[in-house]
Amino acid sequence: MDLISLRAALMGVSAYCELKEQPALVQVRALLDALHARQGERAMECYAQLFHTLRREGFQGLGDWLWDALRYTEGPYARLAERGGTDPALENSARRDVETFVLLAETDCDAYVDAMKALLPAEYGPALAGLPRWRAAAPFHFDALTRFYQAHGAGLYARYRAFLWEAGELVPVADPDCPRPEELLGYEMQRGQVEENTRLMLSGRAANNVLLFGDGGTGKSATVKSMLYLPGMEDLRLIEIQKENLVGLPSLIRSLRGRRQKFILFIDDLAFDQDDKTYSSMKTILEGSLEKRPDNVAIYATSNRRHLVRQTFTDRAGDEVDASETISEKTALAERFGLRIPYLTMNKQGYLALVDYLADRAGVTLDRDALHAQAMAWEIRHAGRTPRVARQFIASLQI
Repeated sequence: MDLISLRAALMGVSAYCELKEQPALVQVRALLDALHARQGERAMECYAQLFHTLRREGFQGLGDWLWDALRYTEGPYARLAERGGTDPALENSARRDVETFVLLAETDCDAYVDAMKALLPAEYGPALAGLPRWRAAAPFHFDALTRFYQAHGAGLYARYRAFLWEAGELVPVADPDCPRPEELLGYEMQRGQVEENTRLMLSGRAANNVLLFGDGGTGKSATVKSMLYLPGMEDLRLIEIQKENLVGLPSLIRSLRGRRQKFILFIDDLAFDQDDKTYSSMKTILEGSLEKRPDNVAIYATSNRRHLVRQTFTDRAGDEVDASETISEKTALAERFGLRIPYLTMNKQGYLALVDYLADRAGVTLDRDALHAQAMAWEIRHAGRTPRVARQFIASLQI
């Protein structure tokens, strides 16, 4: 296809309009426009900017950039294919667009350089000959793209598995700090309950919201995060939410409905003081809203408090006529989690077994009796027989 026809085809892209707003395609369009207007110097500048953009974003060619953008820019056809829906007009439009992108990716850089050479004085010859080239190839086609959407979805949820929810926006986490299941020891029964509930959601059935409560450092948060790396959890996504962002949570949940992925909305260290304004929001999110929670979404929370809300002796012996209602109101939130799992301090045997395990992994060769004696002394000074304390103890031996 000649450059004039390519420019016309690019103007007609309709199913993937979002891509035309991204810098690389903006510069492609500017390059083709400059050539069409016979503006050689402007075309040369656009060519150089396009090469710079491709390399800055880590791509060897325009085709590599397009393949990445097609997979991870969310558009109407991507969502249609993800849902397994049908829309012949949209599908035909997407197919035509992808064919245009294939032609664009396969256009050799010499075609642009030769077109510029015809518009510029001979003095520009050395500069044109020295222009860098990008790879001309199309590592994609329409059917491959459709299969990708069907298998992985589209947009950010296809590229990333973990996110932060901040100020009403999703922030992708490319390298999440999630422990591998083999790094965890102890609390097998509790982790098994969380895994069973998560696999229930992965199978397409309704799962419970989960509250993991108990002593600090016992591995509540690690249990939730480790779900990402269990076999068969490839469609699982983890979105971490701070308590102060709970008010915007319903809109996030609404946006996840109908996605092929399954989502854990993770609220770490959840607790409320008296008259906390977010308390009622959390109750409504868990249960009480007219809008049903999607089956592909579950809320997992951790807390050091069993009932989540701080209680005082005043609550139990105050001057309220019906003090029992005050107490009941404060325990109602925790009861809205269908699965409540306690994480208590380990017994001595379990704690020392964990110390031995971590010592072996770290290559600590200290005599076991001496290791155990030091581990118990460390535990007394650091308030609790927990996985966190055991890891800190082993780390202290390696200093």
